[in-house]
Order: sequence, then C-alpha cells, then structure tokens
Amino acid sequence: GGKVALSGILRSDDVDLMVCALESLGLGIEANEDKTAVVVRGCAGAFPVKQGEIYVGNAGTVARFLTTLMAMQRGSVYEMDGSEAMRGRPMGELIDFLIKNGARFTFAKENGCFPFTMESSGLEDNVRELNATKSSQVISAALMVAPLLSNQYKLEFKGGTVSVPFVDMTLAMMRSFSPEGTFDYELRSESASFGSQGYREDDFSYEIEPDATAASYFMTLPLAVGGRCRLEGVFEKMLQGDSVYAGVLREVGLEVRATQVGIECTFADACRGGDFDFNDFSDTFLSLAAVSPLLSGPLTIRGIAHTRKQETDRVAGMANELRKLGQGVEESEDRLTIKPNLNKLKELGRNGLEIETYEDHRFAMSFSILGSCDLLEDGRSWLRIKNPLCCAKTYPSFFEDLELLRKSSTK
Repeated sequence: GGKVALSGILRSDDVDLMVCALESLGLGIEANEDKTAVVVRGCAGAFPVKQGEIYVGNAGTVARFLTTLMAMQRGSVYEMDGSEAMRGRPMGELIDFLIKNGARFTFAKENGCFPFTMESSGLEDNVRELNATKSSQVISAALMVAPLLSNQYKLEFKGGTVSVPFVDMTLAMMRSFSPEGTFDYELRSESASFGSQGYREDDFSYEIEPDATAASYFMTLPLAVGGRCRLEGVFEKMLQGDSVYAGVLREVGLEVRATQVGIECTFADACRGGDFDFNDFSDTFLSLAAVSPLLSGPLTIRGIAHTRKQETDRVAGMANELRKLGQGVEESEDRLTIKPNLNKLKELGRNGLEIETYEDHRFAMSFSILGSCDLLEDGRSWLRIKNPLCCAKTYPSFFEDLELLRKSSTK
C-alpha cells in the first residue's frame, strides 16, 4: 500500500493508544514534533505482525475498529485487553459478528468482553448482519474492512442504531480513501450498502476536521460567563454529527452565527430550557446538562440510554452530580429532566462543591464550564473537579486552553 499523510490529529491518549497498537502490528508511522501530523505506510490490510499483545485502554474506537481489522489477518493470534472500564463496555455484538465470520475467541473472564485471545484464518463473508442497538461503532468497524471482502456489500442492523451521523461519516471517509469515482453508498435506518473497487494504493494526504465534541464545551462557555466565543475550523455542517449541537445552543437562547473561518457563540439574555433528542449526537449531552443550573426553565434530554454503557453510566452519573448541586432531576432509562434551581446552587456553592468525574473525560470538561461561572459574584472559585486529568483521554490540554481563554477574555 501507499503512504497517507494525516494532519489535524488530536493529541490524546486515545490516539496514542491507536498509534502504539499499529506500530506493534508492524506499521511504519512517522509523527511530526508535536504529534499533530503523521505519515502511515499502508499495508493493504495485511499486518506484518501476526502475533502479539494489544492494549486498547478505554478507547472504544480502538477496541472495535482494530479488533475487526485484526480479525482479517490470516494465521493470526492476538491477546487483547483494555482498562477496567473497557472490560464492561459492549463488545459482545461485534464479537458475535466476527465469530460468525470465522474468528475464534477465548475469553479470560466474561464472555464477550476483554480480555480475550483472538485467532483467525482471515475473516470470511458468511454473515452481513449485526446488532448495533447499543453502539454505531460496531457498524463502522464492520464497514471499514468490508471492501477487503467484497466490491458490493450490504450490512443490515435490524432495530436500527444510535449516533447515526457517525455511520454516515464513516462511509464518507471510506469514499475519500477510495480511488475517485469508485465508491458510492446508501445509508438507511436499518442497513448500509456500498459499491467499491477497494481502497487507494497511491500516496495521498488527508486533513482531519477539528473535534466538534471538544468544541461543544467552548461553544457553551458564553452561557456560563457571558460574552462571546469564536471557534475556528468548526461549523454547523461538518462530517461529525456533533456539529449540530450549535443548533441546540441557538434554541436555548445563545446567538450562534457562522463566520468566514468558523462559528461564534454569544450570550444575549437569560437562556431557557427545552426538550431535546440527543440520540444522534449524544457525546454533547453532558455539555448542556452540566450548565443546566443556569437555565431559566426545565431541560429534558432524551435518546441517551446507550450512554449508560460508555466510559461510565453517563445518565446516572449526570443525575448524581446535578442532585449534589441542589438541582431537581428526574431520571429514566433514556432521559433526564432537570429543573434548575440557581438559588440552591448559590447557597451550596458558598461552602464549595465537588464534582466526581467517574474517570470520564466528558464529566471533567463539561462541569469545568459550569465552574467558570462567577456564581458568588466575587471571583472566588466554588467548584472543584476531582481527577481533572482524565480529560487526557481526548483533550490533554483542555484546562490550559480554558485558562488561556480566561486570561485573554474581555467583556
């Protein structure tokens, strides 16, 4: 295979885990000094190293995408494990799909979960159906290796899936990594199909979009501190489904407008609540829920049942933390209804409050935006974030960037 130069890479633990795993599988990867760009030497889908131990940490994309590609390797035996949290995240549906297509698994502890040993003689094309009701990543994982199996492929996922825009993003990127004019696809509610002549074999470059989920924290910031925040490279229409979060902020009362280079969010007046379905862009629900004490009316967030099986049970965790802040919270399997109580928050905040992050990067970053609010109107800190460095999973420099904004802000 040829070489692909990737730019705009997000420096994070998840990316480091993927790079480390690929290097241990024999791929040549060259990174620039700040690790925001890499050149990867392609291997046409065949890893040079057929045996080894791979650690995926708590990175769902690494766990699902890499496991599927490793199952393609003929005569391979791999031992795989993840963090304690990853051992509890849904892998069974993907593993069942791989078993039906010829891979063999031996589980060290619980069936369908890390750690396990996977043996393969190369993935077969026996079954083109899987259960994706808990995670759309299993669809993306199966689709990305499918051009190595067939030029015409249809994957069915009866019962639908969550975070559908991420499947569309996967297919769009597969088209970008294919020779021009050779890849077309159709995405429906319970299936995805494509025609392909295989992936590119030449050398090429690909620029990665800025992280729309990470941008959601700074887009929300004016709701907590007033003023406006401009973000470059982030737009309401991107490959990433989380970019539609801008529309939610507009509905709760922020002024959101496009600029020539990105997006600008401005606080205009008291922001209200509302009823929002976050199923397609659920990573951002914490960004809004965390600042809900500052809203003027009730907020309902629904379509989030699948987030109970992510880095932590995000629905229960958010409910717990908001209750600690004196907020009224009604919790059901797939939704939260929050009744803001700013006076209670101020009362509790005088003695200081502490947020548990559950080893979940999104809790640390979301509640840091709430903590930026001058709640006591005297500049004093009032909210403490436990284990803030868990944000290194996807955004190690988050707090440095937030501090730079504070120092450079003007009212």
